Amino acid sequence: MSTVDIIRPVKLSIVIPCYNEENTLEMCLENVLGIRDNNLSLEIIIVDDCSKDKSTQIAEKLAGKYQEIVLLRHKTNHGKGAALRTGFQNATGEFVAIQDADLEYNPQDLKKLLVPLVDNKADVVLGSRFLTSDAHRVLYFWHYLGNQFLTLLSNMFTDLNLTDMECCYKLFRREIIQAINIEENRFGVEPEIVAKVSQMRPRIFEMGISYSARTYEEGKKIGIRDGIRALYCIFHYNAHKAPFPVQFLIYLFVGGFSALANIGSFYLLYVSGINMNIAVPVAFFLAATINYLLCIFLLFRHKARWNSMNEIFLYILLVCVVGFLDYEVTKNLFLIGNPPVFAKSVASISVLLFNFLGRKYFIFQESSSGPWKPQVDSLRDK
Repeated sequence: MSTVDIIRPVKLSIVIPCYNEENTLEMCLENVLGIRDNNLSLEIIIVDDCSKDKSTQIAEKLAGKYQEIVLLRHKTNHGKGAALRTGFQNATGEFVAIQDADLEYNPQDLKKLLVPLVDNKADVVLGSRFLTSDAHRVLYFWHYLGNQFLTLLSNMFTDLNLTDMECCYKLFRREIIQAINIEENRFGVEPEIVAKVSQMRPRIFEMGISYSARTYEEGKKIGIRDGIRALYCIFHYNAHKAPFPVQFLIYLFVGGFSALANIGSFYLLYVSGINMNIAVPVAFFLAATINYLLCIFLLFRHKARWNSMNEIFLYILLVCVVGFLDYEVTKNLFLIGNPPVFAKSVASISVLLFNFLGRKYFIFQESSSGPWKPQVDSLRDK
C-alpha cells in the first residue's frame, strides 16, 4: 500500500467499540498506532461494551503504555451503536473515525480516507469494500448480496449513490458526528448514521479500501437479525425526508389501505340501508382518520404534533376539500348508471395524488435540511 502524507498537523479521534475481542484487540491497536506520523496525532477511544473475556485487561494494559489510548467502559452490554455513541461524545479530535476491534480493516486506509477531509474537499468520507482494486478476502455470497440490497435501498431513501453503506470505515468532521443523535444500540447504527448524515447534506466522499473478512468461527457477530433491523432503520430514519418518488410509493400503501377502508366501510353502510348522502361522507372521514394515523407512524412523522391552530385548520380544510371531491365524483358516477362500489372506487383512486400532495406540502411539512453551511463556511474561511 502506498504511503499517504498528511499535509498539515491533524488530530484524529478513532472510536473502537469492543466486545469480546481478546484475540485481535492488541494487534488491532498496534496497527492503529502504526499510522501516526509527524502531522497525524491520534486519540484512540476504546469503548469496552462489558466484555466477558480478557479484552478489558488488554485495553487497560495498552492504555497504561500509550498516552493516545483512552479506555471507556459500559457496565452492561448494549451493542456497537451504544459504544459508538459513547465514543463520539468523548472525542476531541478535529476528525473522528470508526474502527472495529477485529482485523478485518487495515488502519493504513484511514490515512487515505483522511486526505479529502484534511484538504477541505469533504466533510464526511465513507469507505467501500467494493470500490477498490486492493486485496479482499472472498467469503459469504449471501452476505454480499444482502449488503448490496441494503445499500441499494438506503440509496433510494437517501438519494446517495454509495456502493457500501454498511462499511465500518466512516470518517467525519467532529462537529458533524457530534451533532447527530445516535439512537440505535446495535448494528442498525450503520444505516442510521448514513441516513442522518445525508439529511445534513454535507460534502460526502467514498473511497475504496482493502478488506480481510473473518468467519463466524473467527468471531464475526452480525447476523440475519441485524439485517432485518437494518431494513427497519433505513425506513424509519429516512421516510420523512426521502425523495418525492420514494415518499409517493410509501403513500401508495398508506393511501391504498385507506382507500380500501373507505370503500369497505361505504359498502357496509350502503348495504345496511343507509342513504348514500350519509354513507359517502361517513366512510370518507373514517378513511381520513386511518390515513392520518398511518401518515404519522409510517411516512411523514413518528409522533402526532398539533403545533398550532393553523395546522389543525389546514388538516380539517384539506379533509373537507378532498371529501367534497370524493363525494361529487362518487355521486355523479352513480347517477350516470355505474354500480355504487365502482363509483366509490374510482373516486377514491382519483383523489389519491391530491391527498398525498396536500399532506406532504401543507399538513406534514418537514423543515428543510442542509446543506451543512455554517461549519463548512467557517472552515473554508480559514
